[in-house]
Amino acid sequence: DLTKQFITQAKREVVWLNEVASTPLQQSLKDLDQAYKNFFNSCTGKRKGIKVKPPKFKSRKSRQTARFVGKNYQVGQDKIYLPKVGKIQIVWSRPLASKPSSVTIIKDSAGRYFASFVVETCAEHLPKLGKSIGIDLGISTFATLSNGDKINAPKPLKNNLKKLAKFQRKFARAESGSKRREKRRLKIGKLHAKIKDIRTDFLHKLSTDLARKYDVIVLEDLNVSGMVKNRKLAKAISDLGWRQFRDLTEAKCEKYGREFKVISRWEPTSQKCSFCGFKGGKKELNVREWTCLNCGTFHDRDVNAAVNILEVVQPKTKVETAKTKVAETSVQLSLFNEVAEGQTETVKRTRRHDKSSPKKDVRVSESSTRSESFKQLSLFD
Repeated sequence: DLTKQFITQAKREVVWLNEVASTPLQQSLKDLDQAYKNFFNSCTGKRKGIKVKPPKFKSRKSRQTARFVGKNYQVGQDKIYLPKVGKIQIVWSRPLASKPSSVTIIKDSAGRYFASFVVETCAEHLPKLGKSIGIDLGISTFATLSNGDKINAPKPLKNNLKKLAKFQRKFARAESGSKRREKRRLKIGKLHAKIKDIRTDFLHKLSTDLARKYDVIVLEDLNVSGMVKNRKLAKAISDLGWRQFRDLTEAKCEKYGREFKVISRWEPTSQKCSFCGFKGGKKELNVREWTCLNCGTFHDRDVNAAVNILEVVQPKTKVETAKTKVAETSVQLSLFNEVAEGQTETVKRTRRHDKSSPKKDVRVSESSTRSESFKQLSLFD
């Protein structure tokens, strides 16, 4: 009743609302009600996550939507009928999986129209492959996999930055309220839409490919909202779409019956050796390759982090751990033998070239050699 009274009163005050079907107006009020519930629940602590801001009026130049539910619309082969609008020609991106329960007409800032349908779908569980993968997200390389593969992002914003700046300068010079200013605003909107489409297409294809190839996918929880506060990295991070990739991968895993895991951001994935587990101190971001001080293994920083991300969820088996210990011991012994051989060679050269020196001095040299060798061994232990 309150909804009807509100809509009736609004139609009296704003005449053009009479030209609009009643269903989108009712759905707008439901959306407003849900937005206020989310805001109050966030204030009281009932809703977890980032604090939700109160709803505000949207600009008519931004994204606009109208939702139709029930029997208020009809879907044909190449047309859709909407009340008080009529028949609209439509181009299908793919066939509908089932009868839609609602349709939302969307107009974006570039002036394009889309029809979004809500349908019921069945999960397409794929056969198990026995493969797992850890993924380390980065800026220079978008994703590094634990198998050593590296995936680069298209970075559409970076590639179109000069063009965007040029359009924005022209827009700023145009007279406010003029047709020329509106045309230039649409140009900027279309370029932003192009950038978004390139990024979304890349993320969709990558997430689908990973969900089809691996049974378990492991990601690290990143504080993206905190990282974009760094003005030097904000633009580059926003251009990559890390959070969107995580959401898409999670949705694809649910669709294909895969397991999706997210580990804590506090895990020392970049600081720990994935071969022996040794932590050799903090490594700055400019250190992209390093050698473990304990086992001597050479690491690519991103690949090592991806392996550690996977091992948080799937630790090494006892057999793998035993092999690792044997490998570590052999490396340590070989290093010790090299040190010992070097010290012995030094003693031989001393005896050969310094015959006038007494034997006592040689014994002292030999004893010091032994002590140094034992020190080297104790370091490895």
